[in-house]
Order: sequence, then structure tokens, then C-alpha cells
Amino acid sequence: MQPYNNQQIKIYNSLTGKKEIFEPINNGYVGMYVCGPTVYSNVHLGNVRTFMSFDMVFRYLKHLGYKVRYVRNITDAGHLENDADVGEDKITKKARLEEIEPMEIVQRYTVDFHNVVATFNLLPPSIEPTATGHIIEQIELISSIIDNGFAYEVNGSVYFDVHKYNETNDYGILSKRKLEDLIHNTRALDGQSDKKNPQDFALWKKAEPTHIMRWPSPWSDGFPGWHLECTAMSTKYLGEQFDIHGGGMDLKFPHHECEIAQNKAAKGQDPVKYWMHANMLELNGSRMSKSSGNYINPAELLSGKNDIMSKAYSPSVIRFFMMQAAYRSVLDLTDTGLLASEKGFNRLMNAVDDLQNLKTSNTSSFDVKEWKQACYNAMNDDFNTPILIANLFEAVTQINAIKEGSVTITKEDLDTFKTAIHVFVFELLGLKNVQESEEGTNKLSGAVELLIKLRQEARANKDFALSDKIRDELAEVGITLNDSREGTTFSTN
Repeated sequence: MQPYNNQQIKIYNSLTGKKEIFEPINNGYVGMYVCGPTVYSNVHLGNVRTFMSFDMVFRYLKHLGYKVRYVRNITDAGHLENDADVGEDKITKKARLEEIEPMEIVQRYTVDFHNVVATFNLLPPSIEPTATGHIIEQIELISSIIDNGFAYEVNGSVYFDVHKYNETNDYGILSKRKLEDLIHNTRALDGQSDKKNPQDFALWKKAEPTHIMRWPSPWSDGFPGWHLECTAMSTKYLGEQFDIHGGGMDLKFPHHECEIAQNKAAKGQDPVKYWMHANMLELNGSRMSKSSGNYINPAELLSGKNDIMSKAYSPSVIRFFMMQAAYRSVLDLTDTGLLASEKGFNRLMNAVDDLQNLKTSNTSSFDVKEWKQACYNAMNDDFNTPILIANLFEAVTQINAIKEGSVTITKEDLDTFKTAIHVFVFELLGLKNVQESEEGTNKLSGAVELLIKLRQEARANKDFALSDKIRDELAEVGITLNDSREGTTFSTN
């Protein structure tokens, strides 16, 4: 394990708009909160990318020796269809349409979320709190905000007074928006008549008679506002001030902006030291959207059962593809890109396998320590996984050169090299060498050997069309048949 005090990380802080040296509030300890899913539908691939990005951050901080408390919530109530506090609760609406209990919806899609993130080899967070499990904390937080003069109650609902807050604070400090511009661009919407101003947002909503999900409060039987949930859960488990708050770029406004306002209104201080935002995932150059049809879910991508991609892709290939882009950059999901990533992934895994059989020499012509620090330097620079991967392919070049004898390496350096490769490829990038799966390899070998036998029988029967078809179709899925005097063998590309 690399001690954290030997590496200096710089993180791009969305709050300040620049990279800053990472110095946790408590030396050696990191508190990190990431906004989790609203469990009313199957998890979106864009969400997967966000959670994968912070999984990578979590892995690296742990690797450096930090004691990390990673909190990622489940929103199982209170997330309305519209950020203007109008429309139905998303979970309640789905339950009404399917004529089942809201908590059946919650259970179904929480299980789906856990299955998907496990498939992509995401580590579980330290704590995974739910909104419904923290109603008491949210009520207490609302009471504090009211007592401090930054919220008001109308007809059983409680709203945050953005204009009052902005008199002594900066509402828009994270998103760099000005309240004056928000006022100018706001249209009056139905259902907002209880608010003093359209920019105000709900801390507590009185439940209509037909609203199933409701809890008693000092103001009404109702449910908490979506923004409030994360404020309550993050501060309960990480303290009134903590190190990192992460989420998708789409959450910066209004969700994260409102979190800052709620914390300052209740506690009088900024809650988070470093705000981090992962960027969007596009599909074939356009926004991914179910309504437009430009959409693919994780199961379709993994199974190949879709009209967008040419084939199925393994979880590690998809993860490798996503890690080839910086977490702050927009990533375009394309079949061409995935095919290229698959070839690169296989090349990397083949080199990892070759690493175990390299011959050592009395001297090293490859500077392993310099290469290793270059990998750390990439991760230290705002978790720059594309540069890390570029360094890993430099390692592939060196492995091939050592095999050929044009580069030498000592046993001590080779041991260091093996350990470092394992750390960066498997521990930090979170990849899995599917070629190492004995069960999977045996099944693949058995299936291909059967096809080789059928091909031999076809050739013996002079059915060369069938023989060529077996060879060509195996080649299309990355399996090459090699004919020789000793027989036919195969290799994977």
C-alpha cells in the first residue's frame, strides 16, 4: 500500500473552478458523500458512469492509506417529477401505474441497482442510507432552518426562503448563477401559489389525500423535499463539514446548490470542502433519452440484445471504455469506441498474462520506479485515468520488449512491476481479467474445440463452405483458428 502522505492529490473543485491540493479536514480520514439513485426505474448507464467514477476515487483514496467513509444514499421518497416542486412523486406515480405498493417499486429497483453496480465491479459504499429511514433527522433540520429565519410554513408545507437567504449568503455560489437572472428567467407555474417566490423550494410537502407515502410532522402529514434528504443523511454520517461531495453534473443546480443553502441556513457554515461532478454520457453523439429512442440500458449493452451495438460487451470492457475518458469530460458511447476499447482491453490482459513468465536479467534497462511514479502522477492529477491507461500501454510495450529480449529487467524490478500492474489495473481501475476465469476458459475451450471438430469433419466430407463458415464466424467474434501440421488451435483477439 502506498502511504497517502507520499502522494499529493489535486482535485478539481467545482466550487472554486480550479484544481486544489487535497487536504482532508481530519488528517488520514476522508468523508465522501455521493448522491445515489432514485429507485423508480432501472438504473441509467449515465448513472452507472457517475457511480463508477466515484468508485474509482474511493478505490484510490483507500489504496493510498486513507480511512474513507463513503456514503451513497438511496432516494426512496420525495423526488417529484419537476424541480419546481410540482407533479407526482416519481416512486408513487410508478406504483400507481402498476397498481402495487410504492415500497414494492423501491425494492424492485434497489435490487436492480445493486445487481448492476456489482456487475460492473463497483465496491459497496461504507453506508447506504435511505431517505425514508431518516425522516426524523429531516424534520429536525427543517425546524432549525425555520428557527433561523430561512424557511416558512404555508398550509402544511414548508419552503426555503431563497431571497431571505441571499441577503446574507450567495445562492448560486456553486453553479455560478445569479438570483437576479433566475428571477428574470422564471415563469409562473401552476401549483406554486403557496410560495413567496418561484425560486423557493420545498423542505416539506403536505400530502394530498391520495398520496400514499406520508409521515407525521409538526406541519402536516407529508413527505420531505428531495434536496433536504441528502443534507440530512450526509451530515448525520459525515459531520457538519466533510471532505468530498460528488454526483452527476446535472445535479449541480438546483440539487447541490440547495444542499449548500440548507446547510448554511441550519448550521451557519459551508458543508463541503471539495465538490466533484462527473460529466454526462452521450450515445452516438446525442443526449441519451428514452423519449427520443436514443437510449440503451445496461442489460441491453451487456447482452447485445439491442439495435444500436453490433455485439455484446463484457462489464470490464465497458468499464475500461469509461475509464479511458476523464470523469469531468463528456463521454460518447459508440459501437466503434467500444470495439476499440475491447481490442485495447484484450491487449492489456494478454500482457498481464505474459508478465508472469518474463525472464529476468542481472540489470534493468527499463526504469520501473519512474514508470510507477508516472502512474501515480496521473492519478494524483484529479484522477486522470486516461493518462494512467496510456502509462499502462507503455508497460505493455515494455513487457513485449522484455519477451523479445530487447529490454532487460531484474527479478527485484519484475516483482515491483507485477505488483504495480496488479494495483493499477485491478485494484484502482477495477477491471477483471476475464481470461483468468478458469470456469469461463474451460467452457470457451470446450465450445471452440467442438466447433473445430465439426470443421474437421466438414473438411473430411469436402464441405468446404461449412468449414469456411465456422472459421469466419469464429473470427467475427474474436476467435482465430490456426491450422498447422499438428492440428488446429485457436487464440482470442
